[in-house]
Amino acid sequence: MKKLLLFLLLPISLFAQLRDSVYYTNPYFIVNYSETLEGPRSVRYLVACPTGTASRTGMDFYTEKEIKTSDNKDYEANEWDKGHMAPAASLNCNRDMLYATFTYVNSSLQQQSLNRGVWKQLEIRERELAMENVMQEDVQVFIRIEYASNPNRVPTNAAIPLGYYKELKIGKRRECYYFPNMAPVLKELNDYKCNCKNIIK
Repeated sequence: MKKLLLFLLLPISLFAQLRDSVYYTNPYFIVNYSETLEGPRSVRYLVACPTGTASRTGMDFYTEKEIKTSDNKDYEANEWDKGHMAPAASLNCNRDMLYATFTYVNSSLQQQSLNRGVWKQLEIRERELAMENVMQEDVQVFIRIEYASNPNRVPTNAAIPLGYYKELKIGKRRECYYFPNMAPVLKELNDYKCNCKNIIK
């Protein structure tokens, strides 16, 4: 009887051991996700459809069965948006691809004015680079989400990032930006340019 009880409790105890780093992949992007933070640590993707027209009507964020993520409650009645890391507008060749971006694995607690302001400008910028690219080289994108060692959290436990490093790369050309996770003081995208960190090879 004791052995049976131990067997029944084992899956529960394993699920309770949250992982600080787990890789989530699909055909469109790769995420290094932290279950302990309930947020992504890094995201990689290629700009697939800079002029895509797939409709997001009826789509909303969804959780994953195998990964403990943030959820809708973490974003209620506060200043934090469900910030797409791999943006829907850069990955909307079709509805399946677009829907893939709505996993909470791809969502970060992002200050709403940042998400709707200069961060959105940079997402537009990456699509413009893809459209202007006469050499037909992929626009590679890397995002690193920065957290404090003991981060602030929303009441439902998801950690609030400190900021975002984002790198765009086309061939040998690179553009890199850093955004503190707060309402932007500066409004121009170029104000957030920074030195590149040799992450995308």
